[in-house]
Amino acid sequence: MIKLFVGLGNPGPEYEDTRHNAGFWWLDAMARDMGVHLQPDRSYYALMARTSHQGEPVWLLEPQTFMNLSGKSVGTLARFFKIKPEEILVVHDELDLPPGQVKLKKGGGHGGHNGLRDIHAQLGSPDYWRLRIGIGHPGLKHEVANWVLKKPAPDQRRLIEDSIIHSLKAYPEMLAGQMDKATLLIHTTKPPRPKPPRPAAPQED
Repeated sequence: MIKLFVGLGNPGPEYEDTRHNAGFWWLDAMARDMGVHLQPDRSYYALMARTSHQGEPVWLLEPQTFMNLSGKSVGTLARFFKIKPEEILVVHDELDLPPGQVKLKKGGGHGGHNGLRDIHAQLGSPDYWRLRIGIGHPGLKHEVANWVLKKPAPDQRRLIEDSIIHSLKAYPEMLAGQMDKATLLIHTTKPPRPKPPRPAAPQED
């Protein structure tokens, strides 16, 4: 089961609505859904909430260290509570997916994402789960730094919000350790096929 849910972003009001903070948006939505409040916790350099699922402790964490030092917060908490990498989900913005798409995967590289790079280093393992929230790519590599620190256009923000609502439905499966089910839920975005229309009643003259 996932015991530690981590949302990545940058602290401070000037970053609140920027693309790089999509992980924070997801974790905020999960906290609201679970009815828990994230509180500053200096020991873990983060906003944190602790709750439980079927008697097992569960943590929600938003590192407040700035993105490139996210691992300091994640690593400190994981070591203290002996949480294994495969029990950790990191939610982050993903350049390689368009707004509206979201993917769940375990392990792999950091893809140049500074938050993931530091988490890799601090955990000493890439074997944690990632929820990748699509924010799109500006098209040119040298524009990426500027792109992630800008606010998405309203239509893009709506698509990102929709993907958060959609993927959030899978967290009960993650808590239950049913990662195959969670993956299927998240990756299935096609609406169900509409039922055939009922034949119209004959018109009376």
